[in-house]
Amino acid sequence: MAAMGYKITINSNLNTNGLLSPPPNKLHSHLLPSNQKICGRRILASPPLSLIRSKKSWHGSLRVSNLSQSSASNSFDVVIIGAGIIGLTIARHLLLASDLSVALVDAAVPCSGATGAGQGYIWKAHKSPGTEKWELMMRSHQLWESLAKSIQLQGMDPLEVLGWKKTGSLLVSKTTDESAILKRRVEELSQEGLRAEFLSSNDLLSEEPELVLEKDGGAAFFPDDYQLDAHRTVAFIEKGNMHFAVEGRYAEFYHEPAIGLVRHGNSCEVGAIQTSKNTLHSKKAVVIAAGCWTGSLMHDLIKQPDIELDLPIKPRKGHLLVIENFKSFKLNHGIMEAGYTNHQSATLKATASDSGPVYNAQDLSVSMTATMDASGNLILGSSRQLVGFNTEVDESVINHIWQRVGEFIPALRHESLEDLRQSREVRVGLRPYIPDGKPVIGLVPGFSNVFLAAGHEGEGLSLALGTAEMIADMVLGNPSKVDAAPFALLGRCFH
Repeated sequence: MAAMGYKITINSNLNTNGLLSPPPNKLHSHLLPSNQKICGRRILASPPLSLIRSKKSWHGSLRVSNLSQSSASNSFDVVIIGAGIIGLTIARHLLLASDLSVALVDAAVPCSGATGAGQGYIWKAHKSPGTEKWELMMRSHQLWESLAKSIQLQGMDPLEVLGWKKTGSLLVSKTTDESAILKRRVEELSQEGLRAEFLSSNDLLSEEPELVLEKDGGAAFFPDDYQLDAHRTVAFIEKGNMHFAVEGRYAEFYHEPAIGLVRHGNSCEVGAIQTSKNTLHSKKAVVIAAGCWTGSLMHDLIKQPDIELDLPIKPRKGHLLVIENFKSFKLNHGIMEAGYTNHQSATLKATASDSGPVYNAQDLSVSMTATMDASGNLILGSSRQLVGFNTEVDESVINHIWQRVGEFIPALRHESLEDLRQSREVRVGLRPYIPDGKPVIGLVPGFSNVFLAAGHEGEGLSLALGTAEMIADMVLGNPSKVDAAPFALLGRCFH
């Protein structure tokens, strides 16, 4: 059926107060850090460990127009919109698994969104067997482990290249009820063949001496979980992708917002992407992997009465506190409180600033997470808020994170957050939140060659390689290694 037979309604540009976010035709713009140099189309970057503190930006909405002429110099088999970890790894998989050419488009640069703001957990600990994401998670983790092994076989250290290390994970309980839940999780995951054990509060002291719990507390210990450094990993993937540039198979178009889709007449095939600077012709597929901006990108895509697309991807703001070169003590594992999935609630007063609107912070949730990265930085979190596209640092949230972590790691109570101000960084990112908790991965109904990969929320790094493989198999017409049905748009976003 031709694409012009559909109507799309996008709800993701509504904030939690029911107000429209800034107009979708406003181009998404970011500050360029001083250590990044522009080199032609590509940005050569050594991204800082912390994100830019203030990013008020949106992608332009996609407008459908007719394809009039082609340009060989800007012609690719696949055009990918979004250079976060999802878009980058999709490009990587297509380049490695085929002879297709790929263009990567982004209004900013890699690691300037949710990818660069994460903690880097590659965990199975807080996933449940039998759920719809379980198979995708297991496949993705298998691919991450294979990548780390291949790096090692090439004589390189995955720790240096990716920040990759087997920290193991601890899901920590404070109450008898939470401990009972964790014991059941240990049993479930053990039955799936994962190494897991429950540690009492006394047993836990030998694994993590700084973690102090009451007698009813304990932890589920999963020794085979990993973490990585997003910035190192992205740099490695970008470098690998750029090897194909000399063959004419890869190009990056950064600081170029996508502003239009170009169709072949009235067909259901998209023939090009219009950016703010170029028309990028696509001979085989277009992939939209723009995180929380995906909804804005698809706004007003089609205006016909047959079908409605409800793509409820919203930005879910998160803070992480990073203490650089922390020396007071060392954490041996990645740590997360058992209630992370429920999100420890905290109510703060509404706040306002000269640079942003007043917002209601009553929906703030904070859960204790703590780890040390490959550079010896202490990373503490984490918060979640549905406050639109606001990326301003909120000191009250940082204080609450500090207090919450101190309930589990008392040694931090002897540290002054004010005294650490010179050695701290705050990461603020917008997770692409979707209410049913599953990313959308697959073909957009009504189009023969437009795919979506978005809505991973806080699991972008963890699920990236499995998602990339799934999209690449769809584009190439290969059988899927993982059941793609739970992530399809049809039946979830189309009515």
